[in-house]
Amino acid sequence: QLGEEIMAGTITLVYDHSTPGLQKQLADLQHEYLSEVISSLHVHLMHAHTMEVILVQGPATRLQSIADQMVTCRGVITGRLQVTTAIIPPVHPLPE
Repeated sequence: QLGEEIMAGTITLVYDHSTPGLQKQLADLQHEYLSEVISSLHVHLMHAHTMEVILVQGPATRLQSIADQMVTCRGVITGRLQVTTAIIPPVHPLPE
């Protein structure tokens, strides 16, 4: 709905960390979208569950695509993208 507007936001996931290959798959996705993924934090919950919060910034459609790819991974229990129109000032310029 927001198209190519640059947004900042979070992708919040809860997943079963005992699912084979899931943590690698999620890490690989974050590396694939290195320009959009700013940071991530995870905390271990009870019953083999992990909550991960991924800070992202970029075009709204791309952020939604990243979130969709993560949420549909086998072993992800729930996930959500939350965005805001405010953006994070760049820490350093990216190469063209």
